[in-house]
Amino acid sequence: MFLDSDLLLSALRALTPILLAALGGALCERAGVFNIGLEGMMLMGCFTSVATSWFTGSPWLGVLAAALAAAAYSLILAVGAVTLRGDAVVLGIAMNLLAVGLTSFLLRTVFGVQGTFDDPSLAGLPLIGGFSPLAYLSWAAVAVAALLLSRHVWGLRLRGVGEAPDAAATLGVSPAKYQYGVILLSGVLCGLAGAQLALGNVTLFTENMTAGRGWIAVVAVMLGRAAPLGVLLAALLFGLAEAAGFRLQGLGLPQQATDAAPYVVTLGALFLTTARRRRPRTRTTGAAR
Repeated sequence: MFLDSDLLLSALRALTPILLAALGGALCERAGVFNIGLEGMMLMGCFTSVATSWFTGSPWLGVLAAALAAAAYSLILAVGAVTLRGDAVVLGIAMNLLAVGLTSFLLRTVFGVQGTFDDPSLAGLPLIGGFSPLAYLSWAAVAVAALLLSRHVWGLRLRGVGEAPDAAATLGVSPAKYQYGVILLSGVLCGLAGAQLALGNVTLFTENMTAGRGWIAVVAVMLGRAAPLGVLLAALLFGLAEAAGFRLQGLGLPQQATDAAPYVVTLGALFLTTARRRRPRTRTTGAAR
């Protein structure tokens, strides 16, 4: 049977990195910052978690280092987009490209290998009920983010900064402070996503191992309209697509075809999102005529 409990468990494991990164992107979106640098921050988290875990023997220090490194890396976007008023999209793309080159360089410099670092002594994250603790943390983060955005004064001010920054400023709220805060928080979440990918899903580092998951997280933000529950459902859709790809590979389909499954779903989601956004405009234009 193709659809069974094992497929769902596999989808939940694949969900975690995408969900953590997408939550960071959703918070940035609510503050008026379109963060497409999620891929690069995740990749920095992957490498830092593996390097720290290998040198210290502690996966938890690896997780902590990944969160701090990705947060520090996110300062490129914060300073460039908020302080210097640069284009967030251009900065995000540059961050993604820089992370690929930088982690490849560090892989050769630190470990003296090329392509993949895989060592039996590398400590991975423990599993509780089949999932790493970061998986449970990601589910709890959805609930916390939903409550903050809908009930807490911080979340209401954050939404105000994203929707009407000038009006928020007149009320004594600093848009720059909130934008810096959510960008740094997105870095922390992306670092945790990278740690989950490198120490939870597998226990190794390979060049460009995020393989587009950060971009999928950006699409999850768009598809879920930056709402925590919507982002969760969108990320679950992509997790199911990835798990189904592995299942189809086990049934004999070529690896290239099964690896493309999450990205086919991503393209479909982008098409539906774009069509949904354009539909009201078409009706309005027709009514005006």
